[in-house]
Amino acid sequence: MTDSLTFAIPKGRILDEALPVMAGAGVVPEDAFHDKANRSLTFATTREDMRLIRVRAFDVATFVAHGAAQLGIVGSDVIEEFDYADLYAPVDLDIGHCHLAVAEPKGASATSGASHLRVATKYPNLTRRHFERQGIQAECVKLNGAMEIAPELGLAGRIVDLVSSGQTLKENGLVETGYIMDITARLIVNRAALKTDPRVAALVEAFRAISEERSAA
Repeated sequence: MTDSLTFAIPKGRILDEALPVMAGAGVVPEDAFHDKANRSLTFATTREDMRLIRVRAFDVATFVAHGAAQLGIVGSDVIEEFDYADLYAPVDLDIGHCHLAVAEPKGASATSGASHLRVATKYPNLTRRHFERQGIQAECVKLNGAMEIAPELGLAGRIVDLVSSGQTLKENGLVETGYIMDITARLIVNRAALKTDPRVAALVEAFRAISEERSAA
């Protein structure tokens, strides 16, 4: 089989933790990948039949779901936000731990009993579903970053974003007021590729073995 496999990985917080796991499964990027000044999106690997693409986390899911990449690594937040039918997440890699939460300015006026809220987030689907379960209509203002300044500027009264240590919220005068879900990074694969390409199935098993070894350690 001569067709090249494409493995999509995310820029940002998950990447540093993902690289050792990838190496354990035999996915090792070329040296140029580690050059901080390198802005390339595509990289060779030590496998002649595989290349890496380094893109935004949301784009990882899109590339894999549509078959432009056969495998990838992304947070479960992205998987839940998009819910692509052609996306399969067979392995929890147990890295990239954080959670998705609701936050608002410290000392904000109570909004209990409100039926409508404006919320700044890059997760409009998860946000709407969360508030719908409480009988609240959430008007979502889509932002790709800088969520923490939205309340200060009057764009939205609350935000929904990833929280790790909570330090960023604190530095921007926000407090966590609601929990939505825990997040970990997952190996994702294109369902059609898994069925038709034995290399994809072999990589799934390699990543599963690494994950099991880490859990047992």
